[in-house]
Amino acid sequence: MSDCLFCKIAKKEIPSEVVYEDESFFAFKDINPQAPVHVLVIPKEHFATVNDLEDTNLAGGLVIKAKEIAKKLGVDQKGYRFVLNCLADAGQEVFHVHGHLLAGRKFTWPPG
Repeated sequence: MSDCLFCKIAKKEIPSEVVYEDESFFAFKDINPQAPVHVLVIPKEHFATVNDLEDTNLAGGLVIKAKEIAKKLGVDQKGYRFVLNCLADAGQEVFHVHGHLLAGRKFTWPPG
């Protein structure tokens, strides 16, 4: 999608702090971090919301990539949170599927 912020970031048309990239996924640091570690993991292919995902390899790949990135960043053993928000009422602000990898502090439940 030509006007999607995250598509532009994945294509490197907009600069970001890249954490991971392969042919299917892209991960970068959030510009408004909610934890000491806050990385967004996205598929390069555009899907607006989780409701639009049908490929189990892609959906599962997001989780596996988050696990690999957590290990790369050294937060996999202490603990991390991986959150997918779907639609505005759940907190989705950018309509390109993305997961928030959060770590580096203790989290509580339920979140705010």
